[in-house]
Amino acid sequence: MSDDDTSRPEVSGPAAGVVTAALRRAVRLQSGAARRYVHKLREDHPDESPAQIRSRLDSLFLGAVTASGAAVGGTAAVPGIGTIIAFGAIGAESLVFLEAAAFYTLAVAEVHGVDVREGEHEELLVMTVMLGASGTAVLANAVGSGAGSASRASLASRVLRVPGLKEINSRMMHRFVRKFAVKRAGLALGKLAPAGLGAAIGGWGNRKLGRTVVDTADATFGAPPLSWSAG
Repeated sequence: MSDDDTSRPEVSGPAAGVVTAALRRAVRLQSGAARRYVHKLREDHPDESPAQIRSRLDSLFLGAVTASGAAVGGTAAVPGIGTIIAFGAIGAESLVFLEAAAFYTLAVAEVHGVDVREGEHEELLVMTVMLGASGTAVLANAVGSGAGSASRASLASRVLRVPGLKEINSRMMHRFVRKFAVKRAGLALGKLAPAGLGAAIGGWGNRKLGRTVVDTADATFGAPPLSWSAG
């Protein structure tokens, strides 16, 4: 475990339980939906390559989280919307962001032909992509550099073969709970700003976090395949 893990207090108790349950619910709900959506995109755009479908997923995800952040940030400009109600909306929108990130990650896995249908693999990759550079660092350390062709495979592919997944998931979950709570709490304060400022901060903040998710997916899954697999 890194110094970063030992130097900061862990988020525990009810808050940790809520985040953990939300993550697992998001993965459970979005897993099949993500695969079906990719299949639908392929049917609607039969001439498009995996890279082009992946680009569509990137745009869809960034547009969705930007819009949801701006909508919640705008509640502060509505007369009669109190701070407590606004915080409730922000809490719900955080779950929307989590589900959108889970959907996006699992859809990208489908495009790349990475079969992560086991729940622990799905959770691990969603947490990795949402954590950004620190997530990929933990995952890279867990799978090791290896040798030969295996070392050149993407992190997402290599994690399917790594032993001790429960231990890796536990470490990642501790980090995920802490960072998810901190990032969303900081963004929540900005969304409570008055008038249109809250909407602007909400949209900008969500897009920034969304961009981190997209960039980390690039690092985790690598470049899309050049063509679709026969299966």
